Amino acid sequence: MRTLSDNKKKHMHQLSTTDGIIAALAIDQRGALKNMLKKEGYQGDIDAAVAAFKTLVSEELTPFASAILLDPEYGLPAAAAKDPHAGLLLAYEQTGYDTTAPGRFPDLITTMSVKRIKEYGADAVKFLLYYDIDETDDINDQKHAFVERIGSECLAEDIPFYLELVSYDAGMTDTSSKAYAIIKPHKVTDMMAEFSKERYHVDVLKVEVPVNMNYVEGFAERQEDVVYSREQALAYFKEQSAQTKLPFIFLSAGVSAELFRDTLVFAHEAESAFNGVLCGRATWKDGVAVYAEKGEQAARHWLQTKGRQNIEELNKTLHQTARSWHDKLN
Repeated sequence: MRTLSDNKKKHMHQLSTTDGIIAALAIDQRGALKNMLKKEGYQGDIDAAVAAFKTLVSEELTPFASAILLDPEYGLPAAAAKDPHAGLLLAYEQTGYDTTAPGRFPDLITTMSVKRIKEYGADAVKFLLYYDIDETDDINDQKHAFVERIGSECLAEDIPFYLELVSYDAGMTDTSSKAYAIIKPHKVTDMMAEFSKERYHVDVLKVEVPVNMNYVEGFAERQEDVVYSREQALAYFKEQSAQTKLPFIFLSAGVSAELFRDTLVFAHEAESAFNGVLCGRATWKDGVAVYAEKGEQAARHWLQTKGRQNIEELNKTLHQTARSWHDKLN
């Protein structure tokens, strides 16, 4: 069991429930949220709308979350509006990745540092990395060094480091495809093992589930879509959990709220030792259309009703399925 510094431990407690479950809300989307608003036909100032929608989500939903993940570019007003009992994570990376060269390389927000993120009142630093375990050593070694630098920065500033890992394959364009579903368990579990190494100084891993649930027996719409039997999928969840001794939490990857809850129940059945979620779009994404079409008050009402229902149902599922990070860090 790893030992945390007193300061990191204080922040970890602020980010989780008293039982050590990380029931966090994520709305650090920037480019993706702009695209969602545009898709819904929003005609106003997109930048202002992004900041305003984040603030609405923070005001209405953080009373029911253990923490909220925001970005310092559009999310600082939302951070100021959060419930005081909720912890705060701030993203360190720029939105998206470099599309001009192979490798999906990340970059940091140029006006940010871990010191500055800490000064904004964050309880943790979050960094998103796109990673293909099978990409060339030249590409992946650069990514390893990148994460090492951030981990060392967080260690120096004595603040928790949450590393979000999103898998892909350099030879495929569609990670939702059946072809990618076949190789996804290897991609997810092996990258978890890599970034659990002490050299990266990661405190919590934010990860995908190891399978695409739309291709799991019992979840797939058609029999011909089944890639994994129920038993195989359960085994992949258990194998994923065995890859790390660090706390790890699941991201929702934009699936429906109902499917995400069902996935957590499935993970629990597989004896996965996951420690919570950082859930974004599964909770609030349907509110974007309401905001775009009917305005702020209608969106606020949606968050107070359906949004709150989504997060409270998720919290109930977490209480039944997730394990405490206290069992992994002290």
